[in-house]
Amino acid sequence: MRMNEMQFACLKDRLKAASNSKFYKKKFKESGFCPEDVRTPEDIVKIPFSSKEDLRNAYPLGLQAVPDSEVVRIHSSSGTTGLPVIIPYTAQDVTDWSIMMARCFETAGITKEDRFQITPGYGLWTAGIGFQAGVERLGAMAVPMGPGNTEKQIQMMVDLKTTVLGATSSYALLLAEQIQKRGLKDKISLKKGIIGSERWGDKMRQRIQEELDISLYDIYGLTEIYGPGISISCEGKKELHYWDDYLFFEIVDFQTGEPVKDGEVGELVITTLKKQGAPLLRYRTRDLTRLITEPCSCGCKYPRHDRIIGRADDMCKVKGVNIYPAQIDGLLSSIDGASSEYQIQVDHVNGKDEMILRFEKEGSVEKQNIESHVQKMFKSKIGILVQTEALEKGGLPRSEKKTVRIIDNRMD
Repeated sequence: MRMNEMQFACLKDRLKAASNSKFYKKKFKESGFCPEDVRTPEDIVKIPFSSKEDLRNAYPLGLQAVPDSEVVRIHSSSGTTGLPVIIPYTAQDVTDWSIMMARCFETAGITKEDRFQITPGYGLWTAGIGFQAGVERLGAMAVPMGPGNTEKQIQMMVDLKTTVLGATSSYALLLAEQIQKRGLKDKISLKKGIIGSERWGDKMRQRIQEELDISLYDIYGLTEIYGPGISISCEGKKELHYWDDYLFFEIVDFQTGEPVKDGEVGELVITTLKKQGAPLLRYRTRDLTRLITEPCSCGCKYPRHDRIIGRADDMCKVKGVNIYPAQIDGLLSSIDGASSEYQIQVDHVNGKDEMILRFEKEGSVEKQNIESHVQKMFKSKIGILVQTEALEKGGLPRSEKKTVRIIDNRMD
């Protein structure tokens, strides 16, 4: 997708700003790139990619492109797989982010009359405070619960007549199951759910919608960019609208880094067009999706990308076969009697890889029959023979944050 004049003007401005950061000074020098090399929109491909590993190496504040006096806040990634990525924000960055979040909620049909219960975490993580800023800019009522304490969450949902739930898909499912278990479905006033932070399949989506009787909207974002709110799905659609006055999206082949053809799936690369505290240029998200060029029937003027189907780095290689969580989602979604919830365990035993697929079954389906059927379908569609274990609904652990789908116990 080609840059328009406004985006290109913003890009050139951000190139100058990025040159003020230690990270980009070093990056440009090492790659032999000069900002003056970008003379046309097509020259964006000359800008070197940046990656999460690059950002970790810039710890703590190597990304900062403005004086300390202009930084009003920092956020951070979790750092569970290495040094955290620390992102500084200016006052304008915070405002811009709240504008994007409010746009998301307006796209989902949320109004000032709504009561929005926020369950993602606060603190250094971007989700909770990002949701709250968008709710308040929109003028709706924020109920800033934060994560956990399911008992209190449900009490507030009933007593305050919450109409919108903001959550991860894992926690939304946990809440839905608990509300059903307690017979409180008729006592809640939920109409919509804004769900993000992790990829989720159609069967999980259907379960949450049916058990809570609400419409669901898929919200997307990354801490490194702003946080949640850089795109959202509209009513009844799978695709997400993104804010191209703040962000430029590219799709590249995740192995070669070369641009793919319009409509093809590849890795999403994002350039921030207005970010001040830590501008990012051609940031490789590792998320796999595609851009959609056709206008949306909802009338929204902003362009779209498809759902995130997986990550380039969440692949699990077993017996020489590359396996992605999206494949497992799709497989289970096609099988009657199999639930959305699953967990894969991979071990190396006696010189061989062994994989167990544990999943929850639905209804009165026979355990042995569904295990055999899933095993055959896995071999047919994905290509390897795995052990299968069907559990009763609720047999797998539930999470208040993100659900762990793959447990790989193999040693390098």
